[in-house]
Amino acid sequence: MPAMVEEVRAAVAAEPHFLVVTYPAQGHINPARHLARRLLRATGARVTISTAVSAFRKMFPGDEEGAAAAGEGHRDAAGVWYVPYSDGYDAGFDRDVHDPTHYMSQVKAVGSRTLGAVLERLRDAGRPVTLVVYTLLLSWVADVARGHGVPVALYWIQPATVLAAYLHFFRGTDGVDRAIAAAGGDPMATVRVPGLPPLRIRDLPSFITNTSEDDPYAFVADMFRELVDILGRDDSPSVLANTFDAMEPEAVASLREHGVDIVPVGPVLSFLDEAPAPGSDAKNGSNDLFRQDGTGYLEWLDAQAPGSVVYISFGSLSMMSKRQIEEVARGMSESGRPFLWVLREDNRSSEGAADAASLGGERGMVVEWCDQVRVLSHPAVGCFVTHCGWNSTLEAVACGVPAVGVPQWTDQGTNAWLVERLGTGVRAAVSDKDGVLEADELRRCLDFATSEMVRAKATVWSEKARAAAAEGGSSERNLRAFVGKQLAGGN
Repeated sequence: MPAMVEEVRAAVAAEPHFLVVTYPAQGHINPARHLARRLLRATGARVTISTAVSAFRKMFPGDEEGAAAAGEGHRDAAGVWYVPYSDGYDAGFDRDVHDPTHYMSQVKAVGSRTLGAVLERLRDAGRPVTLVVYTLLLSWVADVARGHGVPVALYWIQPATVLAAYLHFFRGTDGVDRAIAAAGGDPMATVRVPGLPPLRIRDLPSFITNTSEDDPYAFVADMFRELVDILGRDDSPSVLANTFDAMEPEAVASLREHGVDIVPVGPVLSFLDEAPAPGSDAKNGSNDLFRQDGTGYLEWLDAQAPGSVVYISFGSLSMMSKRQIEEVARGMSESGRPFLWVLREDNRSSEGAADAASLGGERGMVVEWCDQVRVLSHPAVGCFVTHCGWNSTLEAVACGVPAVGVPQWTDQGTNAWLVERLGTGVRAAVSDKDGVLEADELRRCLDFATSEMVRAKATVWSEKARAAAAEGGSSERNLRAFVGKQLAGGN
């Protein structure tokens, strides 16, 4: 009997086990969850997601103690496991109260210790991790993993174009850093980034164009600098990128030319993979950090004409001023189009904004949160007014929905540039005074985005995105080759 036990333990220990470590924000958790499900589907291996305790509590209320006691964590309906680490802010980060610079230093200090404990706990439970995959803002994870003898890979959840911009900026390739500084913040000034098409200042990530010392998030640029430094080391990790070859060929080629082992595996979206088992909630991206407003909005969509609805959502972090809310409401009212508008509670209650019923009027519906993929996949939806977060951008492309981009910061300007370059939407002009998208401009952009020309382009790129992710597609082959290399002991 003891010999049999040892054989079982050896077999369990040999099982591949991917640990995906992510920052505790919805825009990071979503792509981490999609990648975990794709790895599970592609390999049948054990896949675990680790995010901060604060996010875990929102995703699985009341299960934190059970996850810790079991050692192996919580298992969702798709078969992915979840184990939390602590970032020192177990009650969550409150941007109105907490200092973001201090928070990130705590994430590294406390997270390094507690993630190490997660690796040890999984090992002791007979489920040792064989590869750690981490998302951006968490470069310290690489050192933790290697300290435990586990190989690592970076999961890049923004466009490859953004990674190329950071790489060349922080390395000073061909004087890109000086060219950006010389532009003096002029949003329309053109800059040449090696290997990429011409870009304007407004098309580049905000963390390298906005160098104000008063910016409370200026420290984020240092974190991307650290990431670029890691990509220049001898033990540089492979980079799994949530994009596909046809979408950003120049950026992928530029990164490879400068020594980055980039592996396009996108669009990494669960709904593009095989359908889940009956009764499973895996397809619709459950366990979000925000609670959905029931399913009434889906029933409302069912009653609308095909392609008639404008879907409006500025994501999980973007803030909307009272004037912005009023301008969107006025623009939609004057457009005469039916619309579904996601307006989070923190935005809805800011500065005395009007209540949801009055904002919706006769033709609209306003909800606090929804299943975005199910909305974008609905035949009634014909246009998406978006902040151009990368997750939203990829979902719109994959669903074939034209977009009106209203970028605010970080990678969103680059994402809007890509949308225009693909021909699947338009970037809206905003007020020079306060950055607000005004009603007249919103109506103009809606007319353009819903034109036959743009709809046709959106359909073409939807087919390309789905082909890349499908079995035998470029991204599916790339992921298969990467996993095969890892299972063979490579890194």
